[in-house]
Amino acid sequence: MGEKKEEEEQNKNGQIPSQAPQLDAGALFVLQSKGSWLHCGYHLTTSIVAPALLSLPLALSALGEPSSAWPPAAPVQRYGSPDSRFYLGALLHWTNSVLSLLRCRCRQCSAWWTKHEGQSSDAPHRDYSLPSDEQDLVFGVFNAIAIIATSYGNGIIPEIQATVAPPVQGKMFKGLCLCYAVAVATFFSVAVSGYWVFGNLAKGTILSNFISGNGRPLVPKWFLLMANIFTILQLSAVAVVYLQPTNELLEGIFADPHKGQYSVRNVFPRIVFRSISVGMATAIAAMLPFFGDINAVIGAFGFLPLDFVVPAVLYNITFRPSMRGAVFWANVVIAVVFSVFAVLASIAAVRQILLDAKNYKLFANV
Repeated sequence: MGEKKEEEEQNKNGQIPSQAPQLDAGALFVLQSKGSWLHCGYHLTTSIVAPALLSLPLALSALGEPSSAWPPAAPVQRYGSPDSRFYLGALLHWTNSVLSLLRCRCRQCSAWWTKHEGQSSDAPHRDYSLPSDEQDLVFGVFNAIAIIATSYGNGIIPEIQATVAPPVQGKMFKGLCLCYAVAVATFFSVAVSGYWVFGNLAKGTILSNFISGNGRPLVPKWFLLMANIFTILQLSAVAVVYLQPTNELLEGIFADPHKGQYSVRNVFPRIVFRSISVGMATAIAAMLPFFGDINAVIGAFGFLPLDFVVPAVLYNITFRPSMRGAVFWANVVIAVVFSVFAVLASIAAVRQILLDAKNYKLFANV
């Protein structure tokens, strides 16, 4: 009874019970499992529907407009088996169907652009052609795959799941459904409309396309200001989610688990070190003006193996499905295929940065 009263007194004073210091302060203060499925869906959506999607028109321009003349997987179709050509053809049929449905939504944007294209000498001419060099075509495809992986990837799922109240499985499924419903609507609209308007001139971030070569805006200034404000607000939300692992590490080092989470002893270092981590990330981002290229590097080295290869391998190791079953071999195929994609995409991403480095300089205003 005495110990229980002591714990109650400590809780009233904002302190952690005496047995709690055995836990890491990061787990105590950051990864608290109290969230609902809406909380889960919000954070999943925030972490996926992020400014990286502004590079999707660039990725689509590298893939080219789907047609029988240029399928994105031309090397595989050329050297692959009849079965691979069948499956890739089915995939291309689906993408053509989706694009044909979405083009009706792009008509208004295209009509606006055509109207103003004749009124402004700054408006670029739309071109949907692809590089004639086959090497550039192939590397462009894998670069695009890496960018798309960055946009859709979500390596932060374990941290989000750790904040959800048990039982977790049903809440995570509902959260993912909400997340990808929003992602499909926003990603397709940005990717297709951006490529429809700018063609192969789409830049690393589509917002850069609204500024002409001489620095004059091609759209009303209020529109650019609003878009950038929304981007900053979204980045703030993304930072909260993606800094969870960093925050957990910082809390474990600098926080005192004997004190309450919101005590002066823990709040002050939290403000200082989280501000430093955000400031460092901002400085690095401003220093490297390769928005689309950096997305490709992150996707190739990070999201492709993390979101496809690692889960498939760990599932087979952890649950040991029968080697005669479809689940085991499906995971093996996924792991092998995306391992190859990750290697080729990494080469393509590094190559593209080396090519673009000739035109960019550190802290360039692009």
